[in-house]
Amino acid sequence: MQIFPAIDLLDGQVVRLYKGNYDDKTVYNNDVGYVADQFIAKGAKNLHLVDLNGARSGQTTNMEAIKILCKKGLFIELGGGIRNEDNIKAMLDLGINRVILGTVAAKNPSFVESMVQKYGEAIAVGIDAKKGMVAVSGWEQVTQLSSIDFCKDMFNMGVKTIIYTDISKDGTLTGTNMEAYKQLNTIKGLNIVASGGISFIEEIDELSRMGIYGAILGKALYENKLDLKTAIERAKRIC
Repeated sequence: MQIFPAIDLLDGQVVRLYKGNYDDKTVYNNDVGYVADQFIAKGAKNLHLVDLNGARSGQTTNMEAIKILCKKGLFIELGGGIRNEDNIKAMLDLGINRVILGTVAAKNPSFVESMVQKYGEAIAVGIDAKKGMVAVSGWEQVTQLSSIDFCKDMFNMGVKTIIYTDISKDGTLTGTNMEAYKQLNTIKGLNIVASGGISFIEEIDELSRMGIYGAILGKALYENKLDLKTAIERAKRIC
């Protein structure tokens, strides 16, 4: 299983939100390059990057920080405000390896299908779930779309990777929604990246045993509840 340490950017700072609430944030660092270097020193090969300003506004905002991170030699997936092809192409040209489409996927699924046909596995979909329903626009609007059904729809359109976040768990350090990943794991051929609340090494073990493709670690790293090096080593084990 792949481990993706997370960097969430808000106004150029590395932050974590509590349950997706922009008014309830913790600032951890002002130097994104330093944070990435710390991850690399622990063995990280991947990075999950979120432009929180972009997620809210619909426009990629933290460009300077993104450029710095693209020089670190990591496999980077980026989400937040990527809603048109020009933006997708610009991010891929910059060195982003995989772009995550969120709000636009819920509002314009046919756009996702056309982008997958053109850019293949460089396109992923981020599904943010709140009480089982898809949330959009930086988690601030909840739709009437079932998150599990939406995952299936995206897979049927050719999407190979889905980042699934349970908002009610994100930033809480209370553990993740394992039941949701068990359901999603029944969609054979779909790469699921688990996100939201992963806080215990036993969860890394269980997700790995299930055959989940990847896991995103955020606040648990910043609060020293999980050790990144240990998590990466455990995720490599064949269970």
